[in-house]
Amino acid sequence: MTVALTRAPVTPTPEQAVDTVGHAGTGQRARWMCPALIALAAGVAIAALLGPLTNGAIHYHLSVDALNQVVGGDFVALVLVVPVSLFASLLAWRRHPAAPVVALGPAVFAVYTYTQLTIGGDFARYAGNSERFFVLHLAIFVLGSAIALKSWASIDARRLRPMSRRSQRLLGSFVIVVALFVVIGLHLPTLIDAWRDRPTRPEYLADPGVFWVVKLMDLGIVVPTLTAVGVGLIRGAGWAHNAIYGVVGWFALLGSSVAAMAVVMHAKDDPAASTTNTVAFGLFALVGLTVAVRLLFPLLARRSWTPARSAERTNTTASDTAPTIRRSGFSS
Repeated sequence: MTVALTRAPVTPTPEQAVDTVGHAGTGQRARWMCPALIALAAGVAIAALLGPLTNGAIHYHLSVDALNQVVGGDFVALVLVVPVSLFASLLAWRRHPAAPVVALGPAVFAVYTYTQLTIGGDFARYAGNSERFFVLHLAIFVLGSAIALKSWASIDARRLRPMSRRSQRLLGSFVIVVALFVVIGLHLPTLIDAWRDRPTRPEYLADPGVFWVVKLMDLGIVVPTLTAVGVGLIRGAGWAHNAIYGVVGWFALLGSSVAAMAVVMHAKDDPAASTTNTVAFGLFALVGLTVAVRLLFPLLARRSWTPARSAERTNTTASDTAPTIRRSGFSS
């Protein structure tokens, strides 16, 4: 009988395996987003600079009060959305696993905002020329949609930092509170007025088209999304843990935009302005930005967190690389 000594193949540690997948898989899939995000940033910047923020070439078919909101939104687009898009493009170029997570915020913001700007005006009531810039808005919408969908598919869940059950419940509860505020504090009073035989709210009377588009998108998209993610976090659902990373970036940008709109409206004595709403939106924007930074900043480390850094790594012992005895055959 002969006995042969062979060395078993060395199995990579979970950390090594995840690093390989993260850089060769997610990173390569996300790299195409670099030029797409640059194009998105350019489109958003052009639309903002040509809009009412600078009294530029784009004149939307909106009332003066609604244009105040556009000014606030364009300001946030320039100071937050464009830089975040460019930063996400840099991460994508470097094949960083955080690239698709960071890209979700500006991508969804672009889809949300430019849908309203494209179809929300009253083209028969107010003078304007925004229809001539339809191709620009369409390009931003298509880019934002493509980046959002591809980003969601490219997120490597193994690169996301885990949360304690307490953190999940707190964050889930916060998201649900935001959803309730949007429904009860923001939209319900104006809806009740719009349902009357003779509505009196100035924002409805001046821009009914914008009014209903915003109601449809907020109550049909924003609120259900926030509620689902919030409930999912409280219940500890894995998909909600992944989704919250995208939701917080989007919410931080959207909340900042709404807060800026409220500030501009208040500064220009807009009849629809409210000190209570201005303060509330400002607080929500501040909290949203804080949560986004706290949640996303750890992902920007050179080596994102992996499960291998927990007790799972201790399962690799010397026996994984030790010689093993294999019976190869018999001889006389």
